[in-house]
Amino acid sequence: MFETITYTIENQVAWIRLNRPDKLNAFTEQMNREIQKAIKQSSTDPMVRSIVITGEGRAFSSGQDLAEVDENMDHGEVLRKRYGPMMKELARCEKPVIAAVNGVAAGAGFSLALACDFRLLSDKASFVQAFIHVGLVPDSGNLYFLPKLIGNAKALELAVLGEKIRAEDAKELGLATRVIEQGKWEEEVKAFAERLACMPTQAIGLIKRSLQASWSMNFDEYLEHEAYSQRIAGLTNDHKEGVTSFVEKRKPVFKGN
Repeated sequence: MFETITYTIENQVAWIRLNRPDKLNAFTEQMNREIQKAIKQSSTDPMVRSIVITGEGRAFSSGQDLAEVDENMDHGEVLRKRYGPMMKELARCEKPVIAAVNGVAAGAGFSLALACDFRLLSDKASFVQAFIHVGLVPDSGNLYFLPKLIGNAKALELAVLGEKIRAEDAKELGLATRVIEQGKWEEEVKAFAERLACMPTQAIGLIKRSLQASWSMNFDEYLEHEAYSQRIAGLTNDHKEGVTSFVEKRKPVFKGN
């Protein structure tokens, strides 16, 4: 089904692995399409309750494969046709998405990680705003997500200076959910993803939707949105299970519905 990525499901976790390790998982047009398809597939699969995006080999993704760049190409059209649809699919996903950043995430690879809900970084990982080094503007939603995480001033600094951000610095900036020692990498990423997969999935989707809405609504509008979301959450089986387990003094068993 896929050639530039691998897609597997294990314990209700969908694993999307960028699979061009010899090219540091650089994006091609085919990879953009396949990532978009895999995210859509995992978003709609009831057997999937959390999603991990990671890279094979020593990189998460080095960004656009420059072998596909033509000096006469319209970069705006490339974004509209390839990167925009991929990032929109990710933004629409209401399941928790983890970027498991195993190595360098540069350019659009950094953007992909920023668009995820959680960023787990190997202690060998790094982020690079590589666009400035080839005279371009950060794209693929980069400057939409980045200032929301670290503020405008720091986002401008990273975008203009283009310096490498090592894992511990990313944690200090608020770009990393957790930094994991290389020796514990696979074990801890799997445990984190499976923990999310056991949580009330619809409530997580409503939380994600509410956070996005908060940026464009005034307070009165947001309170109405909040009431609507809570009504939906209150009708789920997971809410009933949460209340019942609390009364019965046991650990809840959420089913994601």
